[in-house]
Amino acid sequence: MQTETVKQAGLPQGLLIILAGFLPILAIVALTPAVPSMVAHFGDNPAAMTLVPLAVTAPGLMIALFSPLMGWLTDRWGRRRLLQWATLVYGFVGVAPFFLESLPAIIASRLVLGLCEAAILTVTNTLIADYYPEAGRRNWLMAQAAFGPIFGVSVLIGSGQLAAIDWHYSFLIYAVAFPIFVAMMIWLFEPDRETAHVSSGSTGFPMRHVLTCGAVTLLGASLYYVYIVQIGLAFEGIGLRDPGRVGMLVGLANIGVFLGGLAFKPLSVRFSTPAQIATFFGLMGLGMVGIGLTSTSTTMTAAATLQQVGAGILIPALVLWAMRDVAPLHRGKAMGIWSACFFFGQFSSPLLVTGTRWGGADIAAAFAVLGAVALVSSVAALVLSRFNHGLDGSRLPIKDTAASSN
Repeated sequence: MQTETVKQAGLPQGLLIILAGFLPILAIVALTPAVPSMVAHFGDNPAAMTLVPLAVTAPGLMIALFSPLMGWLTDRWGRRRLLQWATLVYGFVGVAPFFLESLPAIIASRLVLGLCEAAILTVTNTLIADYYPEAGRRNWLMAQAAFGPIFGVSVLIGSGQLAAIDWHYSFLIYAVAFPIFVAMMIWLFEPDRETAHVSSGSTGFPMRHVLTCGAVTLLGASLYYVYIVQIGLAFEGIGLRDPGRVGMLVGLANIGVFLGGLAFKPLSVRFSTPAQIATFFGLMGLGMVGIGLTSTSTTMTAAATLQQVGAGILIPALVLWAMRDVAPLHRGKAMGIWSACFFFGQFSSPLLVTGTRWGGADIAAAFAVLGAVALVSSVAALVLSRFNHGLDGSRLPIKDTAASSN
């Protein structure tokens, strides 16, 4: 009697998942250089200053709202089919504004794009857990974290060149989804959820674990986006107003994300989840306090680099934690909730900054206060790690039990 061979994921599947996982990054990065031209083009509309940035950020809100639904669908409908359809539709609606002249129509296409991104983000994270044991997950999450900034800078440069021709051309970058879709048809396969990797025998939905991960992710993402959104204002606050120089210094500091991504794997092998969380909160907190207290561009760049090292560890550490001990039949739902929490953190980050500036405080004070919040969070996680307990109340050894999985 011939036994059926279980498909094993390798390099092609991992690379493809990483490439697909970068598609949601395009939502904001690809359009950043085109925003001024779009505002000028729609200048006759008195609300253009509000609606154009809204068109850029609308996908993020859709990810926050609909990721849990996409997680439920991927558990019910299957990973491969949902990811393929989402990627194909992403390509069409992403490119659509190239042919559009109506700002409401562009916003509508961006909302649909956000739905597709919710599915793509949720399924790609789920597939990393389905395809690979813990050691493999570390490798691919490290690659995603380390090379994400390089991808982002490349897209920014390319979209800037296209926007210089006409703002419509920036939307052509979304056509990259079509070859990725074709590659999915060839190399991706539906994982067998009966044999998919899991480090726990439980098959129930781990509500406490998911909610705890979600709460930490919401806080982490809120602090993560403080830097991304506000660092330009911080440089302006110390008198540096040259956009070119600010861009150069921010780009230099972004090396920290690459270094943090590379540091994630050895950190995650050696230390428990609470210790990893303490590390990225601690680095981000020290960097943010440094940004708030410094008065020179050199020291601010050094503090920003330190903050970015922590940011490079944050996402892969939280994703790995969210994946752990979730049965395959519930992974989509768990990762959907994680994605929603992360993007709600993106949405709430400006509100967090506004709250700390209540009473007329400047942006430097906001960085210092929120950096202190990150440091307090680091100490809290470190205390849990010291007492050898997981953040969800479960017993966690200093070296996670799944770390030796192969």
